[in-house]
Amino acid sequence: MNGLSDVRLTLKGSELEGVNGQRLSGVPAHAALTDRWQRFMRRLTTRRALLRLNDAQLQDIGLSREQAEREANLPFWKL
Repeated sequence: MNGLSDVRLTLKGSELEGVNGQRLSGVPAHAALTDRWQRFMRRLTTRRALLRLNDAQLQDIGLSREQAEREANLPFWKL
């Protein structure tokens, strides 16, 4: 498994835990919507941060420049 897959699985796992836990506990709809936008913004900012990493930093996390650019150019709503 490459580094990109690990990052996606980690993010998806943590997002699903928060969503499922909150919905089951009866969080109001506006709070769930706020949480969703916070996750979208976090995803957008972390994807943009990939573009600022140099090649050595990308190599440290197991990504190529092409993989980082592909991930950074995904829409914020896609995992």
